[in-house]
Amino acid sequence: MRLVFMVTGEISEPTFAEGLAGEHEVVGLVTQPDRKVGRKQIVTSPRVKDLALAAGIPLIQPQSIKEEAALAQVREWEPEVIVVMAYGQILPQELIEIPSKAIINLHASLLPKYRGASCIQAALMNGDEQSGWSVIHVVKKLDAGNVILQQAFTLMERETGGELHDRLAAAGPAAFRAAIQLFMEEGEVVGEQQDESLQSYAPKLGREDGYLDWSRPAQELERLIRAFYPWPGTSAGMGEKRLKIFPQVELRSGGGCPGEFLGELDGGIEIACGVGSLLLREVQLEGGRRMSGKELLRGHRELLGRGLK
Repeated sequence: MRLVFMVTGEISEPTFAEGLAGEHEVVGLVTQPDRKVGRKQIVTSPRVKDLALAAGIPLIQPQSIKEEAALAQVREWEPEVIVVMAYGQILPQELIEIPSKAIINLHASLLPKYRGASCIQAALMNGDEQSGWSVIHVVKKLDAGNVILQQAFTLMERETGGELHDRLAAAGPAAFRAAIQLFMEEGEVVGEQQDESLQSYAPKLGREDGYLDWSRPAQELERLIRAFYPWPGTSAGMGEKRLKIFPQVELRSGGGCPGEFLGELDGGIEIACGVGSLLLREVQLEGGRRMSGKELLRGHRELLGRGLK
């Protein structure tokens, strides 16, 4: 089987590596351009690019996959199947029509639940019992194609977004192998149409989405703090600075005005929520280092006394 991969994110690395090591012929890679990252704005390549270069796989990094030169190169590779995973661009109909068998997408949710970019965070934030991979046909409508197969697994207690990301990354190769095997055995795989009445959308997140609203119930905030770690992270206002909050938090039953500092407990600081309270064990004040709640209280009791906002 002649395969072209369209992948960028870290979650796709194990699956791309599986493709390179397997029995099929990977004839090309399409990935995002090198970007400046971090505080020092160092130009960094997607790590899948390094894997492709090491294996001698030709690749392109178009600013837009809609560019005619990019589409022409994919046509020249003559793929039977295009495998899309965390690519990060809307795919045009001209691309969808290129492969002789199919263009498939590995999506990190149990569709039709959580179409969109933040499906990992959404599953945890909403307290779901399961997550997993959906392998779907690519159509012009976002994440709406027929489902070829799904592989589900149970979410772990107190799992963070980063931990679920890593588990999904490790499970990706099995979903990829199973999907390609179906095409090998059946030639054409129609899949099952999604129930549009059950679809939900998980939009792309920014840092502003992690600002905590203390009027919400403590249980909701605890799930959100875990779901948003490490990206986009969660924080609250403390005086004129931002206080970053890490997922070492515990549900408590304290009462008070939302955001009110209720005291120190077991080395953490207890903050009132709309219903119940949260014990914050690890925090980081803007411009400072990561520390325990007790350490923060020792140096900033007056600010804490005003509450978080």
